[in-house]
Amino acid sequence: MLSYVDYLRLLPKTELHCHFVSLLQPQALLDLARKNRVTLPENPFESTNLVDFLALFNAAHEVLVTADDLATLAYDSARQSVIDGNLRYREVFINPQNFPALSYTDVIDPIVAGLQAAETDLGVGFGVIVAINRSMSAAAASELVQQVIDHPRDAVLGIGQDDLAPDATESPSLWVDAYDLARRHGLRRTAHVGETMQADPQNIVTALDVLHVDRIDHGYRAVDDPAVLARLVDSQVPVTCTPSSTRILSQWAPSPDHRIARMIEAGVNVTISTDDAVFFHTDIGREYTEWFPAMKIAPDAAKRISLAGASAAWCDDAQRDRLVASFRAEHLALDAVLAQPA
Repeated sequence: MLSYVDYLRLLPKTELHCHFVSLLQPQALLDLARKNRVTLPENPFESTNLVDFLALFNAAHEVLVTADDLATLAYDSARQSVIDGNLRYREVFINPQNFPALSYTDVIDPIVAGLQAAETDLGVGFGVIVAINRSMSAAAASELVQQVIDHPRDAVLGIGQDDLAPDATESPSLWVDAYDLARRHGLRRTAHVGETMQADPQNIVTALDVLHVDRIDHGYRAVDDPAVLARLVDSQVPVTCTPSSTRILSQWAPSPDHRIARMIEAGVNVTISTDDAVFFHTDIGREYTEWFPAMKIAPDAAKRISLAGASAAWCDDAQRDRLVASFRAEHLALDAVLAQPA
């Protein structure tokens, strides 16, 4: 019989919120920095706030120099995540503008090639979300979306965002033009909002009503505004939550009172991902095995979250239906061998 921790590790999983550079394993990050003669910050795996973390995140892009660097990371990260937590599908955020020496297609194409190889070898489905770097201008954001439109790739499903605006806020309304352009051209949309205690819960509403997003990334501050929380519950817009990041960036300890646990209890359509695994000392398995027991997430809720990730994927309808069906089948098999409490 399986223990509950093993059950959680073996549940089929998606990741709808992870940033490409952060899929590096720690030693690979150091090795690439040495190979490509890049000087990393003194403590590249340690940060205690969002601003310090973003400095590490942006510096890490510099170690990925060649097409082979990009393709190898794409493949190896999918393989490792199958080992860590039975990953079956991933949508990865990529910041093309964080690679100033490479063109848009020079960044996207090798990553897609590596992900396609992992899908062929391991069955891990994938999609790409092109991420706006909010530290850049609104005009740069629109230029990036235009690059996506001018160089269509089947694997590129939509746009998102990361980093912070120059005033260190989320400022979702700054990106209206870029999101409108994406919407007019049929690209899916998501936004990082409501992440830390410095964020305004109303940013979630702005993302929904002004940016017209299909998903919300983070969204934790909804718990602090009953009207915003009710909006997420009623709409069932998927919310991609990343537990380990909240411990590092907001010092929120894992407990039944954690904002993610309260969102799940309220009925928000929560999915679980790693966000930035290498910097937050986590992997997709640990997000379930360490956090779910601490937040008192029972097996039925764990399966619901697993399935929510499959249902919220931006792949085409046929692939999504197959993914959902396969998750349900794996849930049945795992339920049959889950040790029951004495």
